[in-house]
Amino acid sequence: MMSLQERTFGITSPISLGQPKAIDLELSKKLEDAMKLYSVFESEENLNHRMDVLGKINILVKAWITGVALHKNMPEKAAANVGGKVCTFGSYRLGVHTKGADIDTLCIAPRHVERSDFFTSFYDLLKEQPEVKELRAVEEAYVPVIKMTFDGIELDMLFARLAYAQCPESLDVRDESILKNLDQKCVRSLNGSRVTDEILHLVPNVENFRMSLRAIKLWAKKRGIYSNALGFLGGVSWAMLVARVCQLYPNTAPAVLLQKFFLVYSKWDWPQPILLKQMSTDNKLGFPVWDPRINPSDRFHLMPIITPAYPQQNSTFNVTTSTRAIMIEEFKEGLDVTTVILEQLESWDRLFEPSNFFQRYRHYIVIIAKADNQEHHLEWVGLVESKIRLLVQNLERNPFIELAHVTPESFGPLNETEGKHVTKWFVGLVFKKIENANVDLTFDIQSFSDTIYRQAAMIKMLKEDMYLEVKHVKRKQLVDYIPHNIINRGRPPKKKTHSTTNTPTTNKERRSSNGSELNTSGMKMSQSDSELTRHANPNVVHLSMEEANDSGVASLQSGDVLSQNSELGPESFDKGANGEVLTSQISNEDSNDSGGKRPHSPGAGDMGSPPKKPRESEGDLLTKMSENNELLDITSQLPAATAIVKKNIDIKLAK
Repeated sequence: MMSLQERTFGITSPISLGQPKAIDLELSKKLEDAMKLYSVFESEENLNHRMDVLGKINILVKAWITGVALHKNMPEKAAANVGGKVCTFGSYRLGVHTKGADIDTLCIAPRHVERSDFFTSFYDLLKEQPEVKELRAVEEAYVPVIKMTFDGIELDMLFARLAYAQCPESLDVRDESILKNLDQKCVRSLNGSRVTDEILHLVPNVENFRMSLRAIKLWAKKRGIYSNALGFLGGVSWAMLVARVCQLYPNTAPAVLLQKFFLVYSKWDWPQPILLKQMSTDNKLGFPVWDPRINPSDRFHLMPIITPAYPQQNSTFNVTTSTRAIMIEEFKEGLDVTTVILEQLESWDRLFEPSNFFQRYRHYIVIIAKADNQEHHLEWVGLVESKIRLLVQNLERNPFIELAHVTPESFGPLNETEGKHVTKWFVGLVFKKIENANVDLTFDIQSFSDTIYRQAAMIKMLKEDMYLEVKHVKRKQLVDYIPHNIINRGRPPKKKTHSTTNTPTTNKERRSSNGSELNTSGMKMSQSDSELTRHANPNVVHLSMEEANDSGVASLQSGDVLSQNSELGPESFDKGANGEVLTSQISNEDSNDSGGKRPHSPGAGDMGSPPKKPRESEGDLLTKMSENNELLDITSQLPAATAIVKKNIDIKLAK
């Protein structure tokens, strides 16, 4: 049998096979102790309770499948052997679920059981169970699901009908043959279990992977970058990022793996994809897979992380220019922090400090969703939250907004006068350096608002009491919407520095031998990356264009490539969300100062900037891997015409 040292994990050779030192193991133990304070581990009693719940669900599913077989006139002896099973996936299957988290489950049934049976007879069976509360079916969802609380544990249950006469307990969901003759909904339902099992199979040390992933998930939530719906990363994406680092450092202890995680992804050449294994070129079953050479829409994905199980998909298609820039900045900050921790100058609590989001910016967009009763409010909030990334995209296309930063955390009413059923979200804005002018946000906000109402009407969800308000506020006005302790949360922002913003670069630094742009650390940036780092809308904005960018972000210059990738279509709007024209009064001071160090969109001169204390040999090796094309670079093979070039932006200067 091949040993761990002999087996290669991932698409490249590992960077290091070094064994952990005593100090690494000691720091890993301190990491585990630090995370216990944040309730990321469950007690033995709670773990056993989850096992009991899953056991009861499994018994129910098997009894139901047998009952359906008998109802369809199958012989009793045959019906007793048709099988069926319940699989888990997501954080529970990975072994990184937190206290009180839900369990993602999948009901696998043989071919005599229809999806309609699952949403009728099985749903009725669940209603009869005394342990089941809050039962609801979402049959028309992209991935149909039954949601419930079973004996105090939240469960999401998907359904997949295989083309087999029997489904034994020994069935391996990783086997690609089980996808034969299945419809798309069944394939999507199976995908969660298949991806989770594949990830566990592709990491060299499962326990080190789990400990590292727990830490990264906690860090991402504290830093406000854990949300697939809002354009950041969800659980499976973070798991794949951690798994790739585990492949590159197969023997490394969790404490050091965290530093390697931040080192690798602060230097990663996005949009080069993250792959845990080579993608097969043989698509025998014909399901759609992620491949920008074939699918034009895949060419606009800014941060592709590809699932390892067939059919391979990009788990991060919601990522926008701003959210990618914010995450890259967090990776760099995380590298600085973990380097200090490994030098034993700080404790692990430093890594898990909350974000100072409400201290970073001078300008914010507040999104307020209201309804008169809880049921309507839950429906309304779900729809609005799922579309907030469209507002971020609208703002990104505004050529005079440098960055739009949405925080995944939502907030309830500040006081009783606001009503009970109120939810608020906030988007921090960075404007380019301008002098006394008006930036008109009417179109950006109105198109978002109209999309929400149009979607709600289309699915017949819109009620008279559902209300949406979107408006601009300044930092000093935040006290009218959220408590003081939330505003002041997190470490005070660092003072701005100007040492690297306007540093001139030579032609040699800007271009490699094959024409690809280089960042300041020498890492290549593919042509497609430079094309996709700008999103703009050529609307007329009344603005004074005195650009000497002081914010640490690359200014939008004449001749930059602007990518148009909107889901809103060509509709035009005449009024603001509430009939008013929404403008931000931006002074020279406002545009320069966001309250400290700001994340910024990666440009040719700043993407992958070297961290404070990288290990030079590792950084060189990462660069070498990129230069030698050892990392699969599909995007560099794309045709150049994947974006629209705008040589001139129509701007009317304010008088």
